[in-house]
Amino acid sequence: MAKQDQQIRKHRVCRFCENKETSIDYKDEKRLVRFVSEQGKIIPKRITGTCAGHQRQLVKAIKRARHLAMLPFVSETIR
Repeated sequence: MAKQDQQIRKHRVCRFCENKETSIDYKDEKRLVRFVSEQGKIIPKRITGTCAGHQRQLVKAIKRARHLAMLPFVSETIR
């Protein structure tokens, strides 16, 4: 009974591993926006499903894009 009460979660596969990508580019804004919340926070890997290695690359790419003003640090609605 206890197993039936628990939700069965799907194992999320890393999008980057699925496409066999070795690196994440900080210049690809459209891809990076998917991993940032409406408030401008980086979404954690337990929610996005990325592997640890790609999550580290993703965080580094997002921070570089923010520093170069390609992505905002904070969204417009919060200001």
